[in-house]
Amino acid sequence: MMGGNLVDDLQWSPSPPASVYESPVRHIHLRERSSFPSLLPFPDSFAITRLESSSGLADPITKMSSVPALLVSVAIKPLTDYQVWVDNKAVPTPNISPFRSSVIDLDEQLSCWPGRAFDFVMFHIPRRGLDDIAADLAVRPVGTYKLSRHQDDLVLTQLTKSILPYIGRPDWPCPLALDHLSLILRAHVLQKYAGLRKSLAVSVGGLGPWQKRRATELLSENLSGRIRLSQLAAECDLSVSHFARSFKASFGVSAHGWLVQRRIERSQELLMHTRSSLADIADQAGFTDQAAFTRTFRQIVGITPGRWRRDYQGG
Repeated sequence: MMGGNLVDDLQWSPSPPASVYESPVRHIHLRERSSFPSLLPFPDSFAITRLESSSGLADPITKMSSVPALLVSVAIKPLTDYQVWVDNKAVPTPNISPFRSSVIDLDEQLSCWPGRAFDFVMFHIPRRGLDDIAADLAVRPVGTYKLSRHQDDLVLTQLTKSILPYIGRPDWPCPLALDHLSLILRAHVLQKYAGLRKSLAVSVGGLGPWQKRRATELLSENLSGRIRLSQLAAECDLSVSHFARSFKASFGVSAHGWLVQRRIERSQELLMHTRSSLADIADQAGFTDQAAFTRTFRQIVGITPGRWRRDYQGG
């Protein structure tokens, strides 16, 4: 269900616009040898940053977070000219191939200085979110993770490739989609890097009748996707990860996938029974704009909404 053009690069300046910091998903393209702030703007939240530079950084950057957190970094382009320090001590720096990933504990005093063009996608994962999943699966909170640098991780590679064209788009992701992405990534990090002896795979039944009814009512009332996974879980008296597994067991798709299907169904109802413009229908069906509506409709239905309406009316 993913496709489209690459995001437009964000023009970065020493004093970035406030809107850059208002979203937990950002694409920052440094056009010159600029400096970049070390402290992450969303320390308590899962966040995604694509940081790209055409000529390298002017100064070293120390990755920091004000709360315990891991940083998962995935290289998009090869990198050969850079320096790294851990606790103020230089460490070896092998060449980095595209889509090699690193898992870093932000409690470490880690600094890096890429001297040439680079492109990374970085996932900021607070430890609290990892502990929540561990507790739900009856696993003790993890004290130490198996950190890695510049390794092959197929899951991280595929996940990064799937979202890469969307990072920085104003219509992506809605909060519910970001919650699901966070859940997938946290579960993978916990499984692969926590050094657990037992598998995290668990069998789970679906939602009960009242839970299914309540969850779908809330989703239908919030077609824009602004509702959070935690709100749906709380209404069903379940933890977030338990709710997500149970919902998929009941409906065969994630809560966000169900929501997208309902948006398309709602838009088709409006296309058939009203003379509203495509822009108005996009708004009523919960899409951010007509472009997002057309793109998603075509991905799912196979043709544009305008063509679908003409074919229906012609029939």
